[in-house]
Amino acid sequence: MSGDLVTQLVNIVGERHVLCGAAIGDIEFPWETHSGCNAKAVVRPASTEEVAAVMRCCNAARQTVVPFGGMTNLVQGCATSPDDVVLSLERLNAIEGLDRLAGTLTAQSGVTLQAAQEAAADAGLFFPVDIGARANCQLGGLAASNAGGNKVIRYGMTRDTVLGLEAVLPDGTVISSMNRYIKNNSGFDLKHLFIGSEGVLGIITRIIFRLRTTPRSHNVALLACDKFDDVVAMLAIANRALPNILSAFEVMWNNFYELAVQPRGRLAAPLAPGAAQYVLIETMGVDQAQDEAAFEALLEDLMAQDLVVDGMLAKSDRERELIWEIRDEVEPVIGAAHNFDVSLRSADIGRYVESVDAAIHAQFPEANVIGFGHLGDNNVHVSVKDIAWDEAAIRAVEHAVYGCLEPYSGAVSAEHGIGLEKRDYLPITRSSAEIELMKSLKRMLDPNNILNPGKVIDAA
Repeated sequence: MSGDLVTQLVNIVGERHVLCGAAIGDIEFPWETHSGCNAKAVVRPASTEEVAAVMRCCNAARQTVVPFGGMTNLVQGCATSPDDVVLSLERLNAIEGLDRLAGTLTAQSGVTLQAAQEAAADAGLFFPVDIGARANCQLGGLAASNAGGNKVIRYGMTRDTVLGLEAVLPDGTVISSMNRYIKNNSGFDLKHLFIGSEGVLGIITRIIFRLRTTPRSHNVALLACDKFDDVVAMLAIANRALPNILSAFEVMWNNFYELAVQPRGRLAAPLAPGAAQYVLIETMGVDQAQDEAAFEALLEDLMAQDLVVDGMLAKSDRERELIWEIRDEVEPVIGAAHNFDVSLRSADIGRYVESVDAAIHAQFPEANVIGFGHLGDNNVHVSVKDIAWDEAAIRAVEHAVYGCLEPYSGAVSAEHGIGLEKRDYLPITRSSAEIELMKSLKRMLDPNNILNPGKVIDAA
């Protein structure tokens, strides 16, 4: 990177906010799934205008740029090379407004999910997207990856809660599509170019989210089952019994549960380890007495049908939190692991995990293949641990995970995105025509291929 470009970047954001050399090594990552930042420089703009100016300079210099948010991405979607400039959004951290009547929150992209949730709660409203990395992940990354998380059954993906956004194109053009309305059919809905595009088409700088009414009822139970077919049967019954209030149906295989709870894990175990699967069921509604009665009737029905071998019904906010803490205890699982998230029919997930486990153990008997995920919305996560990782082992495990998925016509990414890790496997899920259209959009919006190059698709 030329000295002239460094000078231009300093002139835009100030000397304190252009990091070079040893200062880059001080950047901390919240999880062990990242290998550090190897960029030439880190630039930290504080406004959309500064982001646009940085992109204009870099585009003119043909300088590659990788956007950084909260760095909780699991598919190397923001991996860097020593030739890249990192554009960090950490200083775009203002909540610009909250309209209680309209039920909207307007925020810059560097605001954390937890800060947005707390702002909504302070206003008596509810921010409907929730993931375990809430303390670190940023709203821009949430939208750029179209994050899913824990309440997709009830509220949908991030895409379903974004009304409008502002983004900066690779050449510095600002696309301000800050729609505030649930209904707006005025031409193309351009926000969808950027939601889920993983920062390869533009950098999201501001977003308008649709908030929801705060639930007035909340029920959570943790149940143990001795076979996956019983879990699937439970989901079908829950969908019928709780059609308007079911908000989460999460499953954890025993090897996930054992890493989370004592004696191996750090959390108290409300149910003894050793069952085949553990299921977290949650409802959120408007009438606590009515919803609690329906929830308890469901649990009684599940036990009467011998689908549950043990269970705990949370009776307080703290007990609900403790159950969710177990499901969110992912760091012992994903650390030093290779992590996958796929979608397929819920009824097929048990057989799929068994086939992946068998395929991996045939090559790596020492492996620990861990399943968990959002069964209610067709999503299972698979983490593979305890292998001496090298390039050959990584490729072998990937081929097992995705090879076993093909017969089910599944999706190689449910919510994590494609990044670098899944790019070669995208044709399992997307047709050649779809991929070519993605490449055409990339070439049109980023003809110099400077923005997060190589991620999702290879448009070079």
